[in-house]
Amino acid sequence: MATVIFYEKSGCSGNARQKALLEAAGHDIVARDLRQVKWTRARLLVFFDGLPVAHWFNRNAPAVKSGDIVPGDIDEATALGLMQHDPLLIRRPLLEVGEERMVGFDVAAVDAWLGLGVLAHGLQETSLEACSHADPAHRCHDPLVD
Repeated sequence: MATVIFYEKSGCSGNARQKALLEAAGHDIVARDLRQVKWTRARLLVFFDGLPVAHWFNRNAPAVKSGDIVPGDIDEATALGLMQHDPLLIRRPLLEVGEERMVGFDVAAVDAWLGLGVLAHGLQETSLEACSHADPAHRCHDPLVD
């Protein structure tokens, strides 16, 4: 099995479910809070390789949800600058195994890359990547704030 460097927002219940699925499949997780990383443009780009800029964004980030940032209207340079300033804009998790990287938790893609086995059967991407809290007033426990 693989050792997965898992960049997350600490306290996020969605990221917790994703990590639990990887661990149940036998992978070792090294969790890192993406807000504690000094992101460079080059470092971010290796995760986003081949994806349209709009797919780089966390759709649950407050600035995206409010409409202050519209991912489809932003160019690459602007997106990278915004994400360096506010890492919560980065779609998560960021996954790293050796020299290979991925952004987001598309169950089929993660299964094809790392292997989730029977655990992936019947799961939908949105069940593991979307925020599990329908009420915007509810926030996940955040150890960096709480």
